[in-house]
Amino acid sequence: MKQFTGSITALITPFRNGAVDEDAFCALVERQIASGTHGLVPVGTTGESATLSDEEHEHVVRLCVETAKGRAPVIGGAGSNETSYSISMAQRLQKAGVDAILSVTGYYNRPSQAGLIAHYTALHDATDVPIVVYNVPARTGVNITVETVAALSKLPRIVGIKDAVADLGRVALQRRLCGKDFQLISGEDMTAVGYNAMGGTGCISVSSNVAPELCAQMQNATLNDDFVTARALQDRLAPLHEAMFSDTSPGPAKYALSLMGLCTEDVRLPLVPPSDAAKAKVQAALRELGLID
Repeated sequence: MKQFTGSITALITPFRNGAVDEDAFCALVERQIASGTHGLVPVGTTGESATLSDEEHEHVVRLCVETAKGRAPVIGGAGSNETSYSISMAQRLQKAGVDAILSVTGYYNRPSQAGLIAHYTALHDATDVPIVVYNVPARTGVNITVETVAALSKLPRIVGIKDAVADLGRVALQRRLCGKDFQLISGEDMTAVGYNAMGGTGCISVSSNVAPELCAQMQNATLNDDFVTARALQDRLAPLHEAMFSDTSPGPAKYALSLMGLCTEDVRLPLVPPSDAAKAKVQAALRELGLID
């Protein structure tokens, strides 16, 4: 089964005049691959999945698959708080050719752990591609416990978890309970080096939208157990990581890419562009990395 490791970019979805900017999106995918990015996640949280129509959602994922042409694995976002909808979207993305599905825990309805197991089991049984569970309680209001992850890891095509909880202790516990082949992927840029030092295998990153080459180099260093190099790269990237979350994501990432001439900063309501203070942090981080003058 394909491994999903290293620097995996949670792609933004660029807009122009209210519509998906297909040319900009495809150019961003090409830039990622040329920079050594190990994997791509279209239409996750950073891709503004909550405000794309179903048709746009499927189209953007298909564009990613067609542009990548197998040069990097594509993990399509297909999460929802309704199981039947998650299944329907996952089946559509499977037909589009994704290598795996990233599926977030049920948000708003706050299911129990038994409900989460039933949800992911139903998704697993209705699809044929690998599934990465996505745990981000700050957005969903529900945390998937280590024990629940362990139970789900016994299903043959639930292959990993994206953990956006900044709890490095989970890594060791999940390694013990889920086995060596289960892929533990950080969802937090700032703690990505520490996560891999504990036994993680990569990061689904926002910052790699902006600095894909450095993020890939950092992940390569951790995967080669070269944590001296990894720490040095993380120190360089730290101001960018901080800037990317100085306002609601993906606003800062889109603003950064707009300064680099790669897309507009447009987001869809209820999101708005970053504050002036956040923009100043983004500008400073980009200048420090030599990405703008």
